[in-house]
Amino acid sequence: MGIVGSLIVIISVFGGFLAAGGHLTVIWQPFEVIIICGAALGGFITATPIPRIKMTMSLVVKAIFGKPYTKREYLDALQMLFQLFQIFRKDGPQAVEKHIEEPNSSEIFKAYPSFKKNHHAVDFLCDTMKITLSADLSQYDVDELLDQDIKVGHEEEHACQSAVASVGDAMPGLGIVAAVLGIVHTMSYLDQGVQTIGNLVAAALVGTFLGILLSYGFLQPIATKMGGDIENEGRYLSVIKAAMVALQRGAPPLVCIEFARRSIFPSERPTFEEMDTASKETKKAA
Repeated sequence: MGIVGSLIVIISVFGGFLAAGGHLTVIWQPFEVIIICGAALGGFITATPIPRIKMTMSLVVKAIFGKPYTKREYLDALQMLFQLFQIFRKDGPQAVEKHIEEPNSSEIFKAYPSFKKNHHAVDFLCDTMKITLSADLSQYDVDELLDQDIKVGHEEEHACQSAVASVGDAMPGLGIVAAVLGIVHTMSYLDQGVQTIGNLVAAALVGTFLGILLSYGFLQPIATKMGGDIENEGRYLSVIKAAMVALQRGAPPLVCIEFARRSIFPSERPTFEEMDTASKETKKAA
């Protein structure tokens, strides 16, 4: 919905300006845009390490074009976990090694593309199963290990969110910088008549307008959306964590999945009946 919100901002602001009798040619001031956006980009690059710049760009694109996790995606994850745990319980650890060692070629993961394309979640699950199969860990060790993984990932992603929010905070000030430069430029035209001076002052004020619009209309909402996406990703991983901890405790697959299901927010949580039906389908497929 990010792109929809941005379009609403653009249509509302510029459509309202046109409806009031304004002319878009007055708003089009490319040099003001260069000053504001160039200064913002330079500040962002100065403050942000290169690896984090790449991550920030990825999170921004996701915030604008991405979709939240749906009930269907959670149900796919639960079915996949149930199938994997069933194999583990019936055939032993060796039977699941080929799936967690080569997830890209695993028939189980291929059956659930919404999970397979989430590389972070795949690594989260597979790396955890690798260590639990190769070391004697208690349920508390696994719980702490996964909490640490989620926490560290959140810290890095929230740093990216803060970088975007900081640029958004700076935009109104950079808009004033562009406006001041426009006024300075206008001073050399004081002998050119009222019409010329008026046009130049209007162009200078566009800088302030653009700085405020880019901040409160785009960058700040994107930063907020990034924060929401990070929390949603953390919730998705927490669902996997709940199942993994229950498995390490010795619970049967169906109980493990129920622990995971109860970790999903009620608005996206599959019902018990939906999960029961999906589990029976998985058993038949196996």
